[in-house]
Amino acid sequence: MTAHADIDLRTVWETAIPYAEFVDGVQKFDGLWRGVYRTARIPEWALERAHASGRGVSLLAITEDWCWDAANTLPLLAKLSDQTDTLPIRVICRDEHLEVMDRYLTNGARAIPVVIALDAVFNEIGHWGPRPRELQAWALANRALLSKEDFYAQMKRWMVRDRGSSVLREVLDIVEARPTDVSG
Repeated sequence: MTAHADIDLRTVWETAIPYAEFVDGVQKFDGLWRGVYRTARIPEWALERAHASGRGVSLLAITEDWCWDAANTLPLLAKLSDQTDTLPIRVICRDEHLEVMDRYLTNGARAIPVVIALDAVFNEIGHWGPRPRELQAWALANRALLSKEDFYAQMKRWMVRDRGSSVLREVLDIVEARPTDVSG
């Protein structure tokens, strides 16, 4: 899905808050948001890809502090951004920006997080979310079959095994897909 003409993503970006400011205001899952960031180890391949292709790209995340999936994924992207000085990331809250959120529905639902990759003039390159593709396929197939506790326990095990590699790879694939800038 591409950006819709009725949404000015530059204005949305300018009103979005920096990731660190968002985390400072987190009330739900505060320990998870901070812990994932603190313990995240960004692989060398991801740092190299971000350095090679991330300049001129910004990441706009749609989320809420209560979102378990976001607390397990967005800190990885923030750490990548901090370690490379590329791919700045800002955050908007889903429930305060429904006009934006409703352009990025997942099977008709306001599933978060959504990360929108923007080029240097704030055109959408692509978007990611709400989960890595493999985990999302598993979640859709198993949600109705498991108790809430078992469902989240298995998702947590998947996230721990993956160590954020799928999130990083999938978002960087979007960043790298942008047309090469041929201007001076």
